[in-house]
Amino acid sequence: MTAEIELHYWPTPNGWKIAIALEEMGLPYSVHLVNIGAGEQFAPDFLKIAPNNRMPAIVDPEGPDGQPVSVFESGAILQYLARKTGRFYGGTERERIAVEEWLMWQMGGVGPMAGQAHHFLKYAPAMDPPNDLPYAKDRYRNEVARLYGVLDRRLAENRFVAGDFVSIADFAIWPWASLWEGQSQSLDDKPNLARWLDEMAARPGVQRGRAVAADKRGDIAKDRQAQSVLFGKR
Repeated sequence: MTAEIELHYWPTPNGWKIAIALEEMGLPYSVHLVNIGAGEQFAPDFLKIAPNNRMPAIVDPEGPDGQPVSVFESGAILQYLARKTGRFYGGTERERIAVEEWLMWQMGGVGPMAGQAHHFLKYAPAMDPPNDLPYAKDRYRNEVARLYGVLDRRLAENRFVAGDFVSIADFAIWPWASLWEGQSQSLDDKPNLARWLDEMAARPGVQRGRAVAADKRGDIAKDRQAQSVLFGKR
C-alpha cells in the first residue's frame, strides 16, 4: 500500500491546488494544518521543509529511490505529483509543454496579481489604520481582468486550459479564478471562463479538495492578529 503523503496545508487557493491534485490523483494523504494567521508557518520544523515560510508543502515518504522527500512551492509540488503518478501532465511532449506554459502563467501571473487584488480591495481598507489606495485597487483589478481575458480566449479554443484534457494547470488556476467575485471581476464578457469554472467545480475531486479544512477558513479582514502576522514585517 502506498504510504500517505504529508500535506502541510491551510485552506487558501494555494493550499487548495494540492488538496485537489491529491484527491484527483487518488493518492492517500494526511493533513497537517499550518495556521498562517497564527504564524505557524514560521515554526522551525515547518521551515525545514518550506524555507520560504509559505504553505503548502508536502513530505512524501516514498520519494525518489524509495527515500523520503519534501517539496515546497505549489507549482513544484504539482509537477512532482504528476510525474509520480503519470497523470494530469499530458501524454505527449507538446501537451506537456502546454501544461507547463499555463502552470507557469498561473504561478507568475494569476496567483500574484489576484493575491494583490484581494489584499488591496478587501484587506488593506480594513486594516488599522485603513489603507484604501485607489491606484493599487485599480492596478490589480485591471491586471486580473486582463489575465482572465487571456484565459477566456484560451478556453474558447480548448475545453481545458492545456487542451482537451484536465491537467495540473487546471488544478493550479481554478482555485484562484473561482474567487473572481472577491477580485471585483465580471464573467459577463467571459463565457468560456464561466463554463470552465463550472465544469471544474462539478468534479468530485475538486469538490473534495476544496472542502479540506474548510471550517478553518476565516475572514482576515476582521482578524487583527492575523493581519499583523500576514502583513507585518518578518
